[in-house]
Amino acid sequence: MSIVRDEELLKNVKGSRIGRVLRKLGYVTREQVHEALQLQEGAKKGMRVGEILIGMGLLDEDKLESALAAQRGLGYVNLDEVELSDDVLAKLKPETATAYGVVPISFDSGSNRITIAIKNADNFQAVDDLKQLLGFRVSAVVAKPSKIDAILAARYAGKRSGLDISKVAASAAIASLDAKSDTIDLAVIANAANDNAVVELVQSILMIAIRDKASDVHFEPFEDEFKLRYRIDGVLYEMQAIPKNLATALVSRVKVMSKLDIAERRLPQDGRIELHLGEAPVDLRVAVLPTMFGESVVLRVLDRSNVQLSLDKVGLREDELERLRVMINKPNGIVVVTGPTGSGKTTTLYAALNELNSIDVKILTAEDPVEYDVAGLVQCQVNTEQELTFAKLLRSFLRQDPDIILVGEIRDLETAQIAIQASLTGHLVLTTLHTNDAPSTVLRLVDLGVETFLLTATIEAIVAQRLVRRVCSKCKEFFTPSEEQLMELNLRLGDVEGRKFARGRGCETCLKSGYKGRMALFEIMTMDDELRELVIKQASTRVLRTEARKRGMRTLRESGLLAIYDGQTTIDEVVRETMTED
Repeated sequence: MSIVRDEELLKNVKGSRIGRVLRKLGYVTREQVHEALQLQEGAKKGMRVGEILIGMGLLDEDKLESALAAQRGLGYVNLDEVELSDDVLAKLKPETATAYGVVPISFDSGSNRITIAIKNADNFQAVDDLKQLLGFRVSAVVAKPSKIDAILAARYAGKRSGLDISKVAASAAIASLDAKSDTIDLAVIANAANDNAVVELVQSILMIAIRDKASDVHFEPFEDEFKLRYRIDGVLYEMQAIPKNLATALVSRVKVMSKLDIAERRLPQDGRIELHLGEAPVDLRVAVLPTMFGESVVLRVLDRSNVQLSLDKVGLREDELERLRVMINKPNGIVVVTGPTGSGKTTTLYAALNELNSIDVKILTAEDPVEYDVAGLVQCQVNTEQELTFAKLLRSFLRQDPDIILVGEIRDLETAQIAIQASLTGHLVLTTLHTNDAPSTVLRLVDLGVETFLLTATIEAIVAQRLVRRVCSKCKEFFTPSEEQLMELNLRLGDVEGRKFARGRGCETCLKSGYKGRMALFEIMTMDDELRELVIKQASTRVLRTEARKRGMRTLRESGLLAIYDGQTTIDEVVRETMTED
């Protein structure tokens, strides 16, 4: 079947019932549709008309797919009958094609129009994104998902494109910019931001970052250079060097995409870019900061498909998972997750809420900012400019009849007091705090001004966590560590006899780092009567830690050792992220 895209026909059948579409395309007769409808009301009740016609032998899957596409106003193509040229395939970079799950099938240079095959007629967002990213006019036709995947695997798999800056360097729009001037004409900036070469370069930067699972992309201006770096698994890597004279154009392009003011270059600005890669939405949070040598831009990549919002996937061991589930299923009390910025606290809390989220539970969240939209949660964002603080939100929450409340962070006494009040009035409160480990959280709350008797009445558990990089599974090898390496963990060779230690040699998959992905290490301190008595007596953090360990608390360092023995991470990672116990 060749491409079905008769514009007039598609206009006539768009939005019609599938039976009419099938008739207009000439696949079935009116009588056959009526027969299928009668079966749908009788023996085949609950089945779709298309499925019934296939069962009757009057239709095949290809024809049904083309009719469903036409119903959405799109053409359909059998990719087996299309000759794909290398020139056309090269119009989309490997990362873009694989990220969006699309295949370019034709390109008309006269009209600057590219036709892409997509898997789903409802994926109109991919077309909009590609228009914005590529600077082409984009038309879409639908094809079988399995055929698209086969072409992506055969023609794009394993290919990695770098950044091609030659086109941008030769652009007339760039030549008209003088990056050192503060009085560049606004029309010149807009022209450069919308230049095809600039659009393509920014698109490449974003696709490479998303492909490599980067969490942040940094555009950094310095006196004599413009650096491009991205953070993967918590570590910053420098991308290809970018000429200084491209800075204004690239920053302006990002501003255009995030709907910020390209004329404003002296004040910070915040925005967001929404992309849909295949079926997965990706949010880019944009922060622009004026510096001595130009504007610095950081894009935080919030890829929902890359976040495991499930408690059994965040790295908890079986016994830890069981203990935490008991805590979060209590009717009231406070569960605190603690750790430094970027230690995965928010992901753990979202995973807990995802498990608690059901039709009979009302969950309210106060966050700064709201990082992921989760269906079923009532999420509110702190707005300090409007004096909408955590404390103000929490006061309003108590009048909203919630069962569970998430407080993004306890920053001051007022927020802590209202969280405690919420807990005492029958709500489960989940929150975060910045401390080094679980026992020191008690001292931190006391330092804020919280009375110890209130802490003992409300806190059910404190969970400390750290993220460590996982050993890359593609290049993992086992080795015997030296005595010096073991000394960093206060171990001797006799302590680890018979145990295996893993490390990554470094390969293309892990960008030669030896690591791919991250896992969390946990320290869970559950409060019981003895620990509460110690808190009332204002016992030191050391005493609390010793007593908590007697009651089964595994410290962060001990969790790290177990991860090392399991071959999941390395000595260096655990030493870097955890402290030696006193």
